[in-house]
Amino acid sequence: MSYPAFWSRRRRRPTIHALYGAIVAQARQPVFYLDYRVPDTPEGRFELIALHLGLVLRRLQGQGDGLREIGQKLFDRFCGDMEANLRELGVGDLAIPSRVRRMAEAYFGRAEACERALSGGDTALLADALVRNVFSGDAARRPQADRLARYVLALDARFAATVADAFAGANLDFLDPAAVS
Repeated sequence: MSYPAFWSRRRRRPTIHALYGAIVAQARQPVFYLDYRVPDTPEGRFELIALHLGLVLRRLQGQGDGLREIGQKLFDRFCGDMEANLRELGVGDLAIPSRVRRMAEAYFGRAEACERALSGGDTALLADALVRNVFSGDAARRPQADRLARYVLALDARFAATVADAFAGANLDFLDPAAVS
């Protein structure tokens, strides 16, 4: 039996909400801020959400129209969340569009840098990108960036081994960041 298109769109909303919620929950784990020493600031939180989102979107790439649509809606949800966060921080209505656009551009730049490193399995190149972005260029944070790079590479491998349809069901199997040394 075939359902009208609006049925499938309605069913995807809870999936997008659950997927994005899982990404944010993973990015907000205290271990990232306490042990990995990611700055617990709006910028640090943005970096970790963008990093985890990028790994999910990387897995959804090239997986067919349904999963590509989920990826797009997930990115749209991210942009909506960034807009809401800016409003909470008191950014004025006129500045919101340009700030969200800059955040989206920042996301794409980071995703491109990570893609190069992930494609080659290059921990050092990934750690360089993480020092630059997550740790604001603070070279003293290189040990934490190296650990975060190992986490990202392991999570990327886990996602690659996961059946892509699991993402459509909002079944994300994240790694325990505390278990990565």
